[in-house]
This record gives sequence, structure tokens and C-alpha cells, in this order.
Amino acid sequence: MNRLIILIIALVLSMSMNGCATARFYNLESINYDELDYGYPVQKTAIKNINLAYIDQGSADQVLILIHGLGTYAKGWIQNIDVLAEKYRVIAVDLPGYGKSDKGYYEYSMGFNAEVLVGLLDSLGIEKASFAGHSMGGQIAMTIALDYPERLDKLILISPAGFERFSDGEGAWLMKVMTPELVRDTPVRSIDVNLRYNFYETPKAAEFMIAERIQLRGAKDFERYCYAVSKNVEAMIKGFVYDRLGEISQPTLILWGENDQLIPNRFLHAGPTHEIAAIGEKEIPDNQTIIFPHCGHFVQFEKADETNQAILNFLE
Repeated sequence: MNRLIILIIALVLSMSMNGCATARFYNLESINYDELDYGYPVQKTAIKNINLAYIDQGSADQVLILIHGLGTYAKGWIQNIDVLAEKYRVIAVDLPGYGKSDKGYYEYSMGFNAEVLVGLLDSLGIEKASFAGHSMGGQIAMTIALDYPERLDKLILISPAGFERFSDGEGAWLMKVMTPELVRDTPVRSIDVNLRYNFYETPKAAEFMIAERIQLRGAKDFERYCYAVSKNVEAMIKGFVYDRLGEISQPTLILWGENDQLIPNRFLHAGPTHEIAAIGEKEIPDNQTIIFPHCGHFVQFEKADETNQAILNFLE
């Protein structure tokens, strides 16, 4: 119990003290999710009575589905879509609860997210696709590989959740701390600091992630977004895949940033990321693992050129 109290205090201090050191100013005018500019046309299709939003670029027969991580949305792939769409049909999805997709009090399990994405394949008439998942999206992609192996061709994992093990006590603490209210009430300066933890050096092109997250606090569906984030943390903890990594039969590319500050969890398992990377490299039978130096958690944005080339080489 004392350890949990110390960890909670550490979390609060990290958010407040680091936030106070931030001397940046953002537009605080509220926007709604439908006002977000992705730079691409956004389409929607109904899956399980949920209007799922997605970007669809390229016209090749081979399809690559891009799955974003916790708290983000399809726009997190804007550094990759154009290059990858030169050779593949690229579909970047807003998961339920995120971006321009419907938000509601859904099940939010790993199985639920996997079922929605397989439903997207059905809706678009796609028999089989390769999947690339970032962070939480990586754990969702692994769930698809395990539960719907006939629908997944090749697997790309970028800073994936799912390799790191959490004890029952650690999982219970994370679920207790990561409430919708915590997400909703995060101060502006802490939003800035927390999002910068995704990077070794935050690219200027990534500033929109911070600016839009701040402006969306006043969005009409923001409370439901906060619920989605909270419940997806629970989904990752309960929908663990680490004991099934050896069952992944598809060729797999795994990309990491050497300086990832989010995996392993810095409050529970502080240590070098390569120790987590080694788990996937050892357990997934047919994999290629690449670790980029001077790079944080958001590999596909911070090392976009290298990521794009690695994916193209792998898919070809």
C-alpha cells in the first residue's frame, strides 16, 4: 500500500512540477472533433452501430491498416501516409472514442477494438491486410494476429504495448489512477509535458498534438473521449498478449526508439527500452527488430523517413 501511495505522489508531482516549468502558450479556444483538419479527406462507415472514421489513400491491391495509440488519432500518421500510399492502399483509422469516430460508453476491450477493425475490412470488401500499430495500436494489431490470423498478412509493431508485464497489484493501481476524471482535469501545462514525453526531441511538426489536445477540452464529446482513454488503459491491462507472443505466425517488423520514456512504464518499471524490445525479439517466431537511436516513443513521427523505409523494405 505504501508503494502505491508513493507512486501516486510521484505521478502527481511529475505532472505538476514538470508542467510548471513549461513556459509555452497555446490557443485555448475550444474546438470540436469534427473541426480537426487531418490534411486528408476523412470517410466514415458504420461498424457495430459506430460511425468509424478513416483516411483512405492509395489504390494498390495490397492494403496496410494503420492503428494509432492511446489518446491520439489517425492524424498521428501524417508523416507516413503519403510515402506508404505510393505503393500500397493505406487506411489510417480513428478507433472508437477517438478523433472523428463516434464516442460512447463502449466495451473498450482489446477484443472489441480488434472486432471493429476486422469489421472495417468486411465493410470495405478487404479479405486480408497488413496491420501497423503504434503503442496501444500495436497490442490491438497483435490481438488481430492471434484471434483473426486469416485476416492479417504482415504485422508491424511500433513501440508496442503488450510486451511489458504488470503484476496484479500494478495493474490494479494503473486502473485506479487512470480515471476519466484524471484525463478530463489534466492542466494545460501538464498536457504539454505529458505529450512531450512521447519524443526524444519534440519535432515542430508534432506541436499540433499538444495544441489540439488542449483545444479539444471543450469539445462536446470530450467526456466520452476521456472515458475511452481510461477504459483503454484497463483494456490493455486485462487484454494482455505477452503470454501468447509465440503464437504469432505472421512475419513481424518491430520498431522502437532507444529513448522511449513511456515503455517500460517509468513509474513502475524504470529501465532501458531494449530490455522490453528483447522480449518481442525472443518470443515472436518470425520477426525483425530495429531500435532507432535518439528517438522516443512516437517513432513513426520522430524518425519518419527511417520508419517509412523500414516498412517499405519489410512489406516488399
